[in-house]
Amino acid sequence: MGTVLPAIPAKRYFTIGEVAELCGVKPHVLRYWEQEFTQLRPMKRRGNRRYYQHHEVLMIRRIRDLLYDQGFTISGARNKLQELALPARSEVGQGDPEAPYIEPPSMLIDDAVALSIGSSALVFDSNAVRQELFEIRALLSPN
Repeated sequence: MGTVLPAIPAKRYFTIGEVAELCGVKPHVLRYWEQEFTQLRPMKRRGNRRYYQHHEVLMIRRIRDLLYDQGFTISGARNKLQELALPARSEVGQGDPEAPYIEPPSMLIDDAVALSIGSSALVFDSNAVRQELFEIRALLSPN
């Protein structure tokens, strides 16, 4: 299925050039996709330089796969990403609070969850949130 892409190094932030190489697309394509996919919001620093995080690189790879390998149009890929995010959103807040936590399958991108809120999107690292919740629970639980 498509081109074999290089492994993503264990770094916190990636420049647009690095992401372009990791995902097999040109930098101008990444800038265009930022306009078309609201979930894709790299951090911008000095001089409007873009810095992508690991979960954004995974999302770009997903977008690339949908567009280049599976033949989706931009609007079709956008709809597919939103469709994949819906099951993750519907699972939030459901279930027995006493039941043990079971890791849901990754629907959108590995180790991150995207939630659409109106016209904007909120992307957060689910592993970091989970770790913080475990730390809070340890602080609150009587030993």
